[in-house]
Formats: sequence, structure tokens, C-alpha cells
Amino acid sequence: MHATTIILVRKGNKTVIAGDGQVSLGQTIIKGNARKVRRLGKGQVIVGFAGATADAFTLCERLEAKLEQHSGQLLRACVELAKDWRTDRYLRRLEAMMLVADKNAALVLTGNGDVLEPEAASDGVVMGIGSGGNYALAAGRALIDTEMDAETIARRSLHIAAEICVYTNSNIVVETIDSL
Repeated sequence: MHATTIILVRKGNKTVIAGDGQVSLGQTIIKGNARKVRRLGKGQVIVGFAGATADAFTLCERLEAKLEQHSGQLLRACVELAKDWRTDRYLRRLEAMMLVADKNAALVLTGNGDVLEPEAASDGVVMGIGSGGNYALAAGRALIDTEMDAETIARRSLHIAAEICVYTNSNIVVETIDSL
């Protein structure tokens, strides 16, 4: 997926999803302050998306509906969304990826039907998606065992990605949730 960078950092009792604000059309920057990180599920779930904007909004709306349908159970809602995304003729064409988290889980959702939970490490969890996702992921993994908190790691990782990836800027939006 091109034209954005989203990172999730879970460290200590905090989970952070942060994203840059750049929207690109081909090689042209259309907007620099887009909001690709949001709260869903009555504020209990944070989500960041990469990919086609309209597709990502559609998936966020569907995830919100699944959260309501399954009483806020994030894992169950994500599995049901992934099933629909993979099997529904309309949804199958959507081009986006999502990082989602609540107090219990942190997940990656893809259009291939994947609902992936990263391996838990003693020092925390870092996930990245989008064109600069691997740069932010590498920076986050390098910083996770430092004294920095989750938000500082996420912000620093996005700044590093923005220095490398032309589809990522330093206009960062952050959402934080307490984790178990």
C-alpha cells in the first residue's frame, strides 16, 4: 500500500497508533494533514489505515458495525470483517490495510483475509503498514528497549520514516489507549 505510514507501539500499559498526514496522488502531494488514525467502538478501539482513502473509510465503517454486532469484542469483530472482506464481491476489491487495537489486542487486518496478532515480546510490540511502514517498524524495534514511552517511540519512528519515504510526512496524528 502506498502513500502513508502507520505505526502501532504497545509498551508498558499504553498502546499507541500514529500516522502521518500525507495524501498523494501519483507523485503529487494533495493534502498534508489527513487524519488516518481514529477511534471506534465508543472510543475503546483505535485504528490506523493505509491504502485508498475511500476503501479505508468503508472498512472503518464496517469494523464499527461489527464491533456493535459483537459487543465490542475486537478480535471477533476483526475476524468477521476479514471474512466479509475476503468473500464479499464488493469488499474484495478494496485496497487498504488496517492496524487496530483495544486494551487487550493489537492486530493487522488485510484484504487477503489476514487477522494477524504479532508475537508478544518482553519489551513491547511494534507493527507498521503503508509505504513507509517498514522504515517506521525498523525504527520502532530499535527504540522499543529504550527508556522512551510508546508515544515517543511512535512519533520518533514516524519522523525517521518521513526522512526516508517520499510518501510520508511529519504531520503526525496519534491516538493512545490504555492496555492491560
